[in-house]
Amino acid sequence: MVHRPKGIGILLALTMGLFMLTPVHAAASAAPPPPEVSAQACILMEAGTGQVLCEKNGREKRPMASTTKIMTVLLTLESGDLDRVFEVDSEAIRVEGSSMGLREGDLVTRRALCWGMLLPSGNDAANAAAVSVAGSIEAFAERMNARAKEIGMTRTWFVTPSGLEGEGHGASAYDMALLAREALQNADFREMCASPSARVCFGAPPYERTLYNSNKLLGMYEGVIGVKTGFTDEAGRCLVSACERDGVTLICVTLNAPNDWQDHIHMYDHGFSRTRAAALAVPDGLSCPVVGGTDDAVALVPAETVASATVDGRSPAVETEVRVPPFLLPPLEAGTEVGTLVYRYDGRAIAAVPLVTAGAVAPAPSGASLWERFERWRLRLAVRWMDSVRLM
Repeated sequence: MVHRPKGIGILLALTMGLFMLTPVHAAASAAPPPPEVSAQACILMEAGTGQVLCEKNGREKRPMASTTKIMTVLLTLESGDLDRVFEVDSEAIRVEGSSMGLREGDLVTRRALCWGMLLPSGNDAANAAAVSVAGSIEAFAERMNARAKEIGMTRTWFVTPSGLEGEGHGASAYDMALLAREALQNADFREMCASPSARVCFGAPPYERTLYNSNKLLGMYEGVIGVKTGFTDEAGRCLVSACERDGVTLICVTLNAPNDWQDHIHMYDHGFSRTRAAALAVPDGLSCPVVGGTDDAVALVPAETVASATVDGRSPAVETEVRVPPFLLPPLEAGTEVGTLVYRYDGRAIAAVPLVTAGAVAPAPSGASLWERFERWRLRLAVRWMDSVRLM
């Protein structure tokens, strides 16, 4: 891919004030130097595992403005009933700041509100969605904080669905990257945040109008797939974005960044220079015992591979957990789902893949009871274990 925007000039460097990021999990001799950025806090994360490539003040809680709407949209999409038409709450839409243009008496759907939040960053859409989903803004904030806890956002507190400041409202750049990683797994969210514009129907009576995405990075850098802009006087310019290239997806977050577009471009240049697409490794010898079959065990394989990336040529330190029953009963067909392979990185589950049988297992010839066959199977396992001990 050819598109490589130029860095900012010396004059801008002097006037904006640039700060050096800290490389993470990389030897200084192996990794290129991290970029200079204008952001007060930022982070660059590989989406597959959550590996952090570089950061600055990435774990500090700060106001994050309308990037808050990532959570609001995610909860709205997860609430279902997206295409039911209803009248907006007249009090909820009386809010300052950016707007999708809702008026009292308008008929709308939750899906339209999600477009209104992600593209023009409508504070009216966020409040209307919150009331529709939870009954009140306060009740919706409780859901936001509960979902944040599920995702692992430990330095986050939501007060408003729009991102307009409330007491204690804020998140760390790291937490916002985790949130973006979670939201991008929702197909509707992913489509919406990557769209430069959309035709959306609402009003009294409803009619179609075009909404435009405020995220200029979509047209500035190849592979960008969203995610959300934000600005308030307190938070400054905030931006959460994601970008795909050659099988690698990176997530970038900047908080209070006067030159956020260029910050993200420089951080992506840095990140893609250090990463290569790779699949997470599968443990050797995956199998499950079989009772009463022609074989004592059946080999297992993952139903799919999990995309990841190497960083500076090194694979991520991912742990695996195999979840299978104590034994299986025949007949078993090849491809039967019997368990789960869980991948963990940095103590968090990052993926769960079904485990299926690699081959078929028929029942053993009849003539003995299931209990007798179980005892013979147990005896054969004991003999195999004793043989293995002798060989040690």
